[in-house]
Amino acid sequence: MKDLKDGIRAHVRLDWMGRVHKRFRGTDADKRYENEVKVLKVLEERGCEYVPKVLEEYPEELYFVSTSCGKPADTISKQRADQLFADLERDYGVRHLDAEARNITYDMRAGRFCIIDFELADILPDPRKDADPAE
Repeated sequence: MKDLKDGIRAHVRLDWMGRVHKRFRGTDADKRYENEVKVLKVLEERGCEYVPKVLEEYPEELYFVSTSCGKPADTISKQRADQLFADLERDYGVRHLDAEARNITYDMRAGRFCIIDFELADILPDPRKDADPAE
């Protein structure tokens, strides 16, 4: 497996099938693990196509496997990154609490920018439930 990130808060690897393996460590690892998995599942339920999908969970190991969302979007502007995070909140009711360009990737297969790393995020009410059905 290829290391993508090996820091004090997480070890992230990419396997030969293109799946991402994330193991949490450090302060509040259990809470961050639980929150990221919960947020990703809510985003999947709400139909968000530009975030990772959880494939496997190992809560006792603070470890999960997800789909890949491409490669870091190193050249994205702050304005464009801010717009992506605002769209996520407006359309899917999730506020990313680490809304930085380092958490934006570009998925060539999907042809779009994606958002990753939801260990620090808040789930808000589903904005679609308040939408007018006529819209």
